[in-house]
Amino acid sequence: MILYAAPDVATHPFVFVDRTDAEAAVALIVDLGDAAGIEAARRAARSRDVGNVIHFCRWRQIGRLVELLSGEEAGAMRH
Repeated sequence: MILYAAPDVATHPFVFVDRTDAEAAVALIVDLGDAAGIEAARRAARSRDVGNVIHFCRWRQIGRLVELLSGEEAGAMRH
């Protein structure tokens, strides 16, 4: 589980993910580069549209993790 606490919690809330979600975020970044966050958002929207709340929340969290891993503040992570 990864816990991220940014100095400005208002713009970067805490993110909790398990190993499979972290692996999914990394895979999106490797496969899609800068478009990884967009793809995570697309998957979340698709899950929401079919009424799958669990997967909607999962893909939202993965999208947040993609943003954190892709940003300059990635060094602020805590394991």
